[in-house]
Amino acid sequence: MKEFELKYGCNPNQKPAQIYMEDGSELPIEILSGRPGYINFLDAFNSWQLVKELKEVFGIPAAASFKHVSPTSAALGIILPEKLKKACFVDDIAELDSSPLACAYARARGTDRMCSYGDWIALSDECDEITATLIKREVSDGVIAPSYSERALEILKSKRKGNYNIVKIDPSYVPSPIETKQVYGITFRQGRNNCKIDAKMLENIVTENKDLPQSAVRDLIVSLITLKYTQSNSVCYAVDGQAIGVGAGQQSRIHCTRLAGTKADTWHLRQSEKVLSLPFLDSLTRPDRDNVIDGYINHNEEDVTSDGNWQKYFTRKPDYFSVEEQKEYLKEIKGVAIGSDAFFPFSDNIERAAMSGVSYIAEPGGSIRDDIVIECCNKHGLVMAFTGLRLFHH
Repeated sequence: MKEFELKYGCNPNQKPAQIYMEDGSELPIEILSGRPGYINFLDAFNSWQLVKELKEVFGIPAAASFKHVSPTSAALGIILPEKLKKACFVDDIAELDSSPLACAYARARGTDRMCSYGDWIALSDECDEITATLIKREVSDGVIAPSYSERALEILKSKRKGNYNIVKIDPSYVPSPIETKQVYGITFRQGRNNCKIDAKMLENIVTENKDLPQSAVRDLIVSLITLKYTQSNSVCYAVDGQAIGVGAGQQSRIHCTRLAGTKADTWHLRQSEKVLSLPFLDSLTRPDRDNVIDGYINHNEEDVTSDGNWQKYFTRKPDYFSVEEQKEYLKEIKGVAIGSDAFFPFSDNIERAAMSGVSYIAEPGGSIRDDIVIECCNKHGLVMAFTGLRLFHH
């Protein structure tokens, strides 16, 4: 297949639309089911690069959940603790631990379930039956992987009445080192961002505390690779081999840090006993539970615990989860890693990161206020490495 005609571009009024290889060669993909759209393919090709790179660095399966050309999360195939299984709604899958790929997907999809609703999924390895079973029961637009087992493909093809988007990509495909795009009829040309992100990037530790354990190295690398494929400005919190809070596409870096920090806090609070023991009605769907949990934690527009509201969601009225209680819970969180796609220009980013249990930081460095940022890290006893590499993505 040398080209694929799309229904439309970013919006229904943008026609004609297609994907094709500029040199006239075959596309490195096969569409096994459905008819992916313009934005689907943007998500597919960006997310595939992310999981492919994670697999190359760590040698274990990886998965990503993408929405509007940025990851909601990316994760390595590490077995989930029991509380996290319950928070991710996968505690009913007895065989989960036997599939590293399914563990990676459960982590990625379960990190920010509000933002992952209707996502695009990327898998670094052949999609197996357990992973396909998890995918089938979530609301998503499609999946990209290098291959699918016969049973996995059968399961996925039954989704959306047989119209679910399933894309197979050639894992040996290597893109041209030069990439182009058009804006307002004007062509841009640049070299691809083929920088290698590994532990060597974290050797320039600029803080008084230089204790950087291997688990933190892993998490910082996960954070940085995630940022490489996230719309800038961007900041990513990571722990336990997965991104737990991504702040993407903000004009101000502190807004990225706050947004990602709030998501990371929500991820932690979802694993608290108060949330795990919420007495949901059996009739409540998975997406509805996600909405209610988000409202319960973040005190959104509707107070889900108030009289007249709680009856719609719970078998009994749950206790209110106050801001003070949440702060006490989060005070115990330590060991979180954070990466930034460009330097932190002010120490407010460090102060906000410290509020979400951050102990390790990776950023390019190069700000005229680096000394102030380093001083703030020292005040909190944090470890910070200057990578010397900016990771803007647009």
